Amino acid sequence: MDSMFNYLGPLRQQIPMLAGNRGRRGRLTFAEGDFAAVYAMSDIHGCYNELVEVHRRIEEDGARIPGPKLILLLGDYVDRGPDSSAVLEFLCKAPPAGFQRIALCGNHDAELVKLYRKPARILEWLGFAGSETLNSYGIDIEHLLQSAAGNETIARLIRNMIPERHIQFLESLPIMLRMGRVVFVHAGVKPGIDLDKQKDNDLMWIRQPFLEEGPQLPVLVIHGHTPARVPTFGPQRIGIDTAVSATGRLTVLTIKGTRVGIL
Repeated sequence: MDSMFNYLGPLRQQIPMLAGNRGRRGRLTFAEGDFAAVYAMSDIHGCYNELVEVHRRIEEDGARIPGPKLILLLGDYVDRGPDSSAVLEFLCKAPPAGFQRIALCGNHDAELVKLYRKPARILEWLGFAGSETLNSYGIDIEHLLQSAAGNETIARLIRNMIPERHIQFLESLPIMLRMGRVVFVHAGVKPGIDLDKQKDNDLMWIRQPFLEEGPQLPVLVIHGHTPARVPTFGPQRIGIDTAVSATGRLTVLTIKGTRVGIL
């Protein structure tokens, strides 16, 4: 059963449509009533089994709700957990019947794209991401480095073993979704800066001062990126990264009308 609380009531001011700018990832806008239910989750981090189980529960819950429904993922599909390749393959497929599904881009996703396009930065990338994602594609990067494999060998393996469609999927991901007075994004927003002036880098990477100050805009921000054992509630923000790769808990936030809950 959802634990419900009314979080949207104080946010009365509507915000304008967001125009796209060349050179940035896409930013999507929907009206408040476009979906009868929204199911949002974040930071899957290679946890395929948990992702599949959450979809099963969402389908079960959504079967009782007439009208269009949205599954929304807030980024970081790779690294840390054991099955990044399976997670991306799952997300490349069609959503469950009766649902739309939108995935936003996280910082780990953007960094994997950079590695694929420029494999020479492998040591820098490993210091950030670790080896789990490459292992999930059958690349034993530790062995390659110990055997003094050259950059060309590593680059060839990365490009041969990681399907191009996975990278194209990550490259295609938008970075923000607005739904009336609610903003969904991976990390947060730079406080006090108009949404149409937010930089991709901040939307994927920011922590402070956003976590303490909130958006300082007339919106509620739903985000991931900063892990905690349970969802966190700050000034006009809700963090839903519950560190599934460490805790086994993949939190799903629901929005049904003006009611926000946790599935």
